[in-house]
Amino acid sequence: MEWTNSIEAKTRFTLVFASIKKSDENMLLLDKQLLKFLLVGIANTLVGCGLMFLLYNCFGISYWISSAFNYITGGILSYFLNKYFTFQNKQKSMKQIIYFIVNLAICYFLAYFVAKKSVYFILSTHSGKFRDNVALLSGMCIYTALNYLGQRLIVFNHKENSTKNEALK
Repeated sequence: MEWTNSIEAKTRFTLVFASIKKSDENMLLLDKQLLKFLLVGIANTLVGCGLMFLLYNCFGISYWISSAFNYITGGILSYFLNKYFTFQNKQKSMKQIIYFIVNLAICYFLAYFVAKKSVYFILSTHSGKFRDNVALLSGMCIYTALNYLGQRLIVFNHKENSTKNEALK
């Protein structure tokens, strides 16, 4: 079991980095899919960010719970909009949902951990509430970049999915 998972992980790693190296039109990272991803992000931001700052500033909910609530609710909206609108992915797979959730979790914890540590270091003379708000904004930016790469190159990767389907034939 571990051996096949290891082969699958190596195959996934190889496919992702091979797709990054290709410079053909289908794998440009700055294309209309990025624009669609950003539009979906705007919709998520209007909903999730509003909730996050409302929970944190008006209801006194903690930094981590407020930001987590944003990404849980935004993540559900994001999955469906990005799957069908941005990446036009028709695959029906529990594995894809798991990859999506893992991608969100990794992006979330990495982005907000880095943001909080960086902002607290850089703005050490400011109040905690101010630093938290700046960290929340910074975390959103880091998260967006990481999440786009994860969804584009791993979760909804058409070439990888079609390569796997051809290998199964």
